[in-house]
Amino acid sequence: MVQRERLIREFMELVQIDSETGFEQDISRALQAKFSALGCEVTEDDAKEKTGHGAGNLFAWLPASPGNEAVPVLLLTSHMDTVAPGKGIKPRLDDDGYIRSDGTTILGSDDKAGLAAMLEALRVIRERELPHGPIQFVITVGEESGLVGARAMSADRLRGRYGFALDSNGSIGDIAVAAPSQAKIAIAIKGRSAHAGVNPEDGISAIQVASKAVSRMPLGRIDAETTANIGRFAGGGPTNIVCDYVTLEAEARSLVTEKLHRQIAAMREAVESAAREFGAEAEFTSEIVYPSFRFAEDDEVVQIAKSAISRIGATPRTFKSGGGSDANIFNGKGVPTLNLAVGYERIHTTEERIKADNLVKTAELVLALAEEVLSRNRN
Repeated sequence: MVQRERLIREFMELVQIDSETGFEQDISRALQAKFSALGCEVTEDDAKEKTGHGAGNLFAWLPASPGNEAVPVLLLTSHMDTVAPGKGIKPRLDDDGYIRSDGTTILGSDDKAGLAAMLEALRVIRERELPHGPIQFVITVGEESGLVGARAMSADRLRGRYGFALDSNGSIGDIAVAAPSQAKIAIAIKGRSAHAGVNPEDGISAIQVASKAVSRMPLGRIDAETTANIGRFAGGGPTNIVCDYVTLEAEARSLVTEKLHRQIAAMREAVESAAREFGAEAEFTSEIVYPSFRFAEDDEVVQIAKSAISRIGATPRTFKSGGGSDANIFNGKGVPTLNLAVGYERIHTTEERIKADNLVKTAELVLALAEEVLSRNRN
């Protein structure tokens, strides 16, 4: 049913539309036209004003086929932005079956593979007049900027009973059933300057205080569900002056909310105790930027995904992700949402690639999800 060559052409068309995160205006216009032409009612929210990105989030609504209006809404989501370098992408299909860029840019399969699969599935539904329940396609901006588009979205706009993000690495059939919450942490240490050669004892080295604080923090792999990392340590000046100010940027993640709060508290205590010891001042702020989610194997949304994957001849495999995605936000806004692998590889690098066969399988998976939701809920 899926037309391979048409799907590949559309994917290549999409990746050639520049859409580095923050500059989604061109891809947004193209997607609005495409979803509208396929019979969807398309609206845009006010995320552009809230985030400063080039567009708002898009919501494309496909009404149920006659007689299936009572079927629960299937929500499918991908993001329209890419990382850099993503300008002037020149895709090619190589003899080994992989689609790549020319090596000077990313490819953009993260996440235009998901977008192309949705559009091809829509075409098949329309061409073959396949029965289906109502489907909502949600296309976000700013996913690569920290999920800012999804975070700015009103929960009232989401209509799905079951949600599936087409935006995970891994093989077709892989299902992210859990992902951690993340806290962003900002630390500032204020010491006291002095001449490093004449009277260093009168100074308080902010670098020394911060170093002592970091040495006291549990970092790296804390346990099977929790991690923490210092990403940036900045400050300093001439070697003849005791440094009086440094800043640090850090994060903590956990699948368990209580563990995340304990990790944040441990990092805060390390900073505050080091500051007290040296007589420095410290500021420690943290923000939970997205919630965690976790599903059991027998949860209905997981069973739907497994059945749909089996329908296309793939093997379902559940796993716990260490990273966040729009699925975290959608779960936090009340829609049970899994993140499904689409088979892209080496994302966020100029070696990014995806097998053309995986584009086909992802489009088939979209169709299978719609079929599975319909078959489970027919009167």
